[in-house]
Amino acid sequence: MPFAAIHGRQIEYRMVPGDALARPTLVFLHEGLGSVALWRDFPDKVAARLGARALIYSRFGYGQSAPLTARPRSLRFMHEEALEALPALLDELGIRRPLLVGHSDGASIALIHAAAAGRPVAGLVLMAPHVFVEPICVDSIARIRETYRAGELRARLARYHAHVDDAFLGWADTWLLPEFRDWSIEDLLPRVDQPMLLIQGRQDEYGTLAQLDRIEAAVAGPTERLVLDACGHSPHRDQAGAVLEAITGFVRGLEAAHQERGAS
Repeated sequence: MPFAAIHGRQIEYRMVPGDALARPTLVFLHEGLGSVALWRDFPDKVAARLGARALIYSRFGYGQSAPLTARPRSLRFMHEEALEALPALLDELGIRRPLLVGHSDGASIALIHAAAAGRPVAGLVLMAPHVFVEPICVDSIARIRETYRAGELRARLARYHAHVDDAFLGWADTWLLPEFRDWSIEDLLPRVDQPMLLIQGRQDEYGTLAQLDRIEAAVAGPTERLVLDACGHSPHRDQAGAVLEAITGFVRGLEAAHQERGAS
């Protein structure tokens, strides 16, 4: 697996080849416990369906990337990723105007980047995004924190993360800080004018449809929504076929609209 040097530290990434001139590069932003490996082959399927190039990477503390510099993380760790690390990685790899595909924390990072990085973004696919903290999310993280303490979950995650305590505790312990209850990115939403596809499962154990409602009510750009039955917090795993169809349809719709604007 190749590495990029960001701020003097190593970031693990994987690039799926595709036509980077005809369509935007897909950039996959993982969840709070994710990594390059834990996306499995879903990015490859999306990229193959669209003929697009795709970037998948592990944030600091995850996968085989460099460890965190401190725990617990800053309350603004998602802002720091969206406005510092992600732009540096995109510049290092020569990616302009990406289409961001984010899951959970990764979806929140995509929103922050689109709103405040001052860089071109072709569109957003947001799976199970967080824009404010709900009790259901805090309760679920507290329960899984106890599972991690018992040891079995830690052993499973250690197969995917070189610095497993950074990956898990850096995420869970920050979300469980009392002061993190006030975390919100709703103030940024009116600055997001890119088209977006919102995807969430009805049985999501980390958030409710209020997250999608808040986003749709506040953003400046057009939105599409897909709510899936028999689906929890990971739509691309629980309902992979439906999510693949929705993403490819959304991206092709963006391309068609772009071509129509160019012809007029």
